[in-house]
Amino acid sequence: LWVLLVAGSNGWFNYRHQADVCHAYQIVAAHGVPDDHIIVMMYDDIAYNVENPTPGKIINHPNGTDVYHGVPKDYVCGSVRPDIFLQVLKGEKVDGAFGSGKTLNSGANDNIFVYFADHGAKGLVAFGENTLKAVELNDAIKEMYAAKKYNKMVFYVEACESGSMFKGLLPADVNVFATTASNDTTSSYACYFDKARKTFLGDVYSIKWLEDSDKENIEKETLEQQYTVVKKETNTSMVCQFGDMDISKMPVGTFQGPKPTIGLPRPTHPPHYPPSWFSCGADAVPGPEVPVKILQNNIVNAATAEEAKEANEKYAELMKNRKFMESVVHDLIDVITNDVGLTNTIFTENVELTQFSCYYAAVDKFHDKCFNVGKNDYGLRMLNTFVNLCERNFDINDITDAIQAVCTHPHMYGIH
Repeated sequence: LWVLLVAGSNGWFNYRHQADVCHAYQIVAAHGVPDDHIIVMMYDDIAYNVENPTPGKIINHPNGTDVYHGVPKDYVCGSVRPDIFLQVLKGEKVDGAFGSGKTLNSGANDNIFVYFADHGAKGLVAFGENTLKAVELNDAIKEMYAAKKYNKMVFYVEACESGSMFKGLLPADVNVFATTASNDTTSSYACYFDKARKTFLGDVYSIKWLEDSDKENIEKETLEQQYTVVKKETNTSMVCQFGDMDISKMPVGTFQGPKPTIGLPRPTHPPHYPPSWFSCGADAVPGPEVPVKILQNNIVNAATAEEAKEANEKYAELMKNRKFMESVVHDLIDVITNDVGLTNTIFTENVELTQFSCYYAAVDKFHDKCFNVGKNDYGLRMLNTFVNLCERNFDINDITDAIQAVCTHPHMYGIH
């Protein structure tokens, strides 16, 4: 069994992605998967972040235990890249300059578990300062299948619109089973807002599978049973499954570790918290709204007038930056459609992505010339307009020309 755990994001707003991944490491390690068969990619800017009130510790549950200890740091910071991820996944040699050099050294008899957490958009997930496209991922899977790189492989993906990573792309006959936090057109959700840390500790879908694996006997529970629990309890987004459904009859432990354990201790309920505070989902917020919600909470929870003033300024700045990005994209669509009504429709419509090559060409140009979506999380929310343009058969050259013409602003960073 080989395990690949990836958090593609960075920054304190995104605390939850690395917390989810660290928690996943604790589960597979407790279930007997040795470190030399676990590969972790994460930015590693959370545990010792200046904002962290408990330096060196990361939690994934209110009052929870530390999940950061022992986590291997195979690929961190600038090495959290989609091209390195695909090399690791396919078991190709990775230059030691980028990290530990560990790759999935798997063969025809090995099972593989891949868990990924970050932001996403239709047909892609954010990944460091770049994106991993659904078509590239599925091509890599088919390549691995042909090269007999695995026996069975399971993907768990936490990201907005994560269903679009597999829908219509993942064949049912390549021994791969995937579950995703959302379908191909909706957001995934964050939960467990922590007042002391001023950020969300987890994501709903991730917390549901992680806490299920904590308490169940995963050597008996099947993937299908875990999927059913997670789907039922994730009332915020549409959890989906794809690929080879026969694999879902296999025990969770086949992919998360073969050794039975006693459940990891859940924190005891302190008396003065309402029980809903402990169920992830009660305070859930769609991924894109997380920075807004955090800053609103910081205004409400400010201890001094000075703190409140600072929180208000940060909030105003975030909203102003978002408005700037929206206005640039609005101008851009206007240039392409030359029709105000149609521009508004394209800004709001939510349809399924089928025109991949047009869309990816537009996304690459936008990412390169307009807003780097890895450095500006909110940019991912703008990509839907390109889905709508491509699905309406606008010419890709007109789209890229418009991006070139309209995006004349300097390089931006931090529009979340």
